[in-house]
Amino acid sequence: MNREIRQPGMDNEYYEFSSMESRKRLTWPGGSPLALCVIVNLEHYEWDLSNIDNRPQSMPGFRAPLPYPDIRNFSQREYGNRVGVFRVMDILDKYNIKATVAMDSTVAENYPFLAEQCQKRDWEFIGHGQTATRLITSAMTEEEERSYISNSINALERATSRRPIGWMSPSYSESRRTPKLLAAEGIRYVCDWPNDEQPYRMKVPTGEMHSLPILLDLDDFHMLWTRTLPIMDYSRLLMDSFDRLYADGHSSGRLMTLNLHPWLIGQPYRSKYLDKALSYITGHKNIWKATGSQIVDWYAQNSE
Repeated sequence: MNREIRQPGMDNEYYEFSSMESRKRLTWPGGSPLALCVIVNLEHYEWDLSNIDNRPQSMPGFRAPLPYPDIRNFSQREYGNRVGVFRVMDILDKYNIKATVAMDSTVAENYPFLAEQCQKRDWEFIGHGQTATRLITSAMTEEEERSYISNSINALERATSRRPIGWMSPSYSESRRTPKLLAAEGIRYVCDWPNDEQPYRMKVPTGEMHSLPILLDLDDFHMLWTRTLPIMDYSRLLMDSFDRLYADGHSSGRLMTLNLHPWLIGQPYRSKYLDKALSYITGHKNIWKATGSQIVDWYAQNSE
């Protein structure tokens, strides 16, 4: 009897149900029990939202919004591109971690210095939509969404001279069409589906698509802003999560994907807790520090 049955509620066509206990053992390069992937978000927040149909119903993380122009809230997000990201870069350099940078098309077109600094570090670029204030929604027509995706990818390619093969939507936003439209544009993996601790293949009509899951509970925005956890708990929760993933990974390799927002974790009083967690994690033996494409390439070649 096949126990891997598609259950009620699995109402999408992109993958079948798969329990961790029923899969064959996953091994990372060198027998590493854990792959560490760090995603850094570089995104632009628009001041005037009045003409944006696909804006969030409430801006994520905006507390007590002021009348337009809401300089306090929007300017705080710009802090990440002006200051915070360089603090994050220094920490990742310290532990020889090459990040996967989710860069939206507005940043790619208007912040060449940021693109250059990422290229200098050999970071991987993945698509991240147009701005943090323009989401993908099912209210879009297929042609509107296709144009949104294509324009985002093309802008990033122009800025970096390399076409991205990964994608992370702003605020994890997707329509029911998004994976297949991404695959048709040559995108090979997407980071919007936080439902696993291993990559997995997604079914698309054309091209190739994998999910590279993020640990949503460890996303700094969700931890520190939405859930308002004390910053002193941040490194402890990252280290506790790592301990369990590292232990479980000796049975079958695990993936620890951390999603960082420089306007948030790059603040002077917060950054030391990221430093502390990464010092602990990278201090363990045989951790595979990898970009999204390296992880997906290995998975596709060795586990399917």
